[in-house]
Amino acid sequence: MGKQIELGISTFGETTVLEETGQAYSHAERIRQLVEEIELADQVGLDIYAIGEHHREDFAVSAPEIILAAGAVNTKHIRLSSAVTILSSIDPVRVYQQYATIDALSNGRAEIMAGRGSFIESFPLFGYDLADYDELFKEKLDMLTTIKSDTNLTWKGRLTQTVNNRPVYPRAVQKDFPIWVATGGNLDSTVRIAEQGLPIVYATIGGNPKHFAQLVAIYKEIGSRHGYSSDQLKVAAHSWGWIEEDNQRAIDRYFYPTKQTVDNIAKGRPHWTEMTKEQYLASVGPEGAMMVGDPEAVAQKIIAIIEDLSLDRFMLHLPVGSMPHQDVLNAIKLYGEKVAPLVKKHFEEK
Repeated sequence: MGKQIELGISTFGETTVLEETGQAYSHAERIRQLVEEIELADQVGLDIYAIGEHHREDFAVSAPEIILAAGAVNTKHIRLSSAVTILSSIDPVRVYQQYATIDALSNGRAEIMAGRGSFIESFPLFGYDLADYDELFKEKLDMLTTIKSDTNLTWKGRLTQTVNNRPVYPRAVQKDFPIWVATGGNLDSTVRIAEQGLPIVYATIGGNPKHFAQLVAIYKEIGSRHGYSSDQLKVAAHSWGWIEEDNQRAIDRYFYPTKQTVDNIAKGRPHWTEMTKEQYLASVGPEGAMMVGDPEAVAQKIIAIIEDLSLDRFMLHLPVGSMPHQDVLNAIKLYGEKVAPLVKKHFEEK
């Protein structure tokens, strides 16, 4: 028996303008679509569905836990995770309670993926100071893992509340409730996550994913030095992607929604620039981070990133930018029925 790989989907519920209509889905419509997408992902055998938290017009989801709870009801096998929970600007007690509730609804299939968040809108919205960006995350992650460990919480907070021996309910169904930590590839973050023995998720969305191999090696070496087992030191990655039956059609059609997303982000970030066609083609090429094409091409690229980074889990961010809902459902079906079997067979036979 070879290595068991988990494959799934990550999404932010994007609501950019559709090329075919010149219109965008409303937030309400996109949210309803996500529940249908979760249910289909479960039906076609994918392992994980993860939803991000944002507070912007071009993303529909500000409360992923609500959508995950809805998705839990009519699914049977798929694991349900945030991607990410912006832990710095939310109460860790509430985070645990929300995901323990999803764990109950799904009978033990919920997870938390915690992160600082790559956008800062939540900080002023909820009254947090960006000057405390790093310390907020560190303190709240420590608080969250403490809540996971013990029903009764005793906690001395500096940027969080102080709690004196108060119980936190409900408790998760899973005895070892999964808390993953996401990073864009920062060395200091990798080291801290390894020192805590928490599973790590890398956002491999630009450049050549092979460049993350050194970070993975550092994570595993430091984690092992701190006494954590290989079962605890799990590594995941998520990359942007799209699947259609025809390889060239997939590449041609996916440029527009990807450019919409990148250009929207570039408006508020001085180190981002609007996407050119040349940059896009490099990203979907053999050395790029995007997984776009027909099932065979996408499967081979996923196999490569799993091997290069020694991954335990891979999530395809599908879609980046908005695509017609029926096309998204078709891409999910191709992923579960065509791509995933190719990838899993490759590693089971090794």
